[in-house]
Amino acid sequence: MLKEERIWAVGAMSGTSLDGVDAACLLSDGHEIIEFGESAYRPYGADERAVLRAALGRWPGDAGVEAAAEVVELAHAELLSGMLERERADGPALALIGFHGQTLAHDPAGGRTHQAGDGRVLAEVLERPVVWDFRSSDIEMGGQGAPLAPFFHFACARWIGAGEPLVFLNLGGVGNLTWVDPRAPAPEAEGALLAFDTGPANAPIDDLVQARLGRPMDEGGALAAAGTVDGAMMERFLEHGFFCKVPPKSLDRDTFARLLDDVSELSDADAAATLAAIAAASVVRGMEHCPAPPKRVLVSGGGRKNPVLMAMLEAGLDCPVAPVEAVGLDGDMLEAQAFAHLAVRVVKGLPTSCPGTTGVAAPVGGGRVSRPGAFAGSAAQR
Repeated sequence: MLKEERIWAVGAMSGTSLDGVDAACLLSDGHEIIEFGESAYRPYGADERAVLRAALGRWPGDAGVEAAAEVVELAHAELLSGMLERERADGPALALIGFHGQTLAHDPAGGRTHQAGDGRVLAEVLERPVVWDFRSSDIEMGGQGAPLAPFFHFACARWIGAGEPLVFLNLGGVGNLTWVDPRAPAPEAEGALLAFDTGPANAPIDDLVQARLGRPMDEGGALAAAGTVDGAMMERFLEHGFFCKVPPKSLDRDTFARLLDDVSELSDADAAATLAAIAAASVVRGMEHCPAPPKRVLVSGGGRKNPVLMAMLEAGLDCPVAPVEAVGLDGDMLEAQAFAHLAVRVVKGLPTSCPGTTGVAAPVGGGRVSRPGAFAGSAAQR
């Protein structure tokens, strides 16, 4: 079945914002998007988020990591089981699962990355082949291991009929940018893609609001809208050495964890406004690296729902900025869809990253494929 030209796959993504699990289906031949299917979301509860937060920055064997993996596996099994039940009732046959897991730590300079959750567990529970551990091969070949959505962004640019360079900007916990030239013959072709992390996005704002107000996010940017940006602090932040590095380059969620200390003397509203301005300024600075000016910027991730952040981007950039919904895409599900598409590429032996996306020496295919019957004994099975 997996050798068929077109494969229905479901991708699942648990992002750095720690809000929950996104899952989305699509039909792909590994090159083109043929059709989009069902999507679903399973939020983490407060207790689950607390377990995941406690494990951030930790590596396999460290305290709290096993508990975090259990949360990730159970949440994914619950969400995906429901989708497979609906598939059996009246949906397309889902032949493959792309499972990213939850990034707890990412250290490409040290040659390592850590995503909690074992794809072998899900393969047993869900009785489907699971593609997972997408980042390790890239890092082993000298790449950053991130970002991984750019090959899917290339397919999206083709799907919307783009004829000139454009940028896909994801504003999750960390911001990442993909410059795409849809005229290139393939995503791994020279000059087709440039991708990199831009800087902090929602993570510092979410952490601020959680710490000070006990809420998971600045809903609708309301807190930031009531505040005043500390411009001097923003300028000092942009002096960080990360912004001098030539891409590709990537970040860990907590690379800029000191930001909360930096805004500790500001009011809640001023701190939120300043962190939003820092996120926007990071993107504006990153756009300077684009090989050619993009015709537009399409935004996905939770940050597109923050009117303050979006207005700051529009003010700082020289091209139109819009949510990806403006071209018929789903900004909540784009990363989940990406891992469905990448899973298809993995089983077809196609590359999932290249020098322009992660800095890896040559195009490389990531991901491990686990099939039912090869593993037993897991938290999700108990």
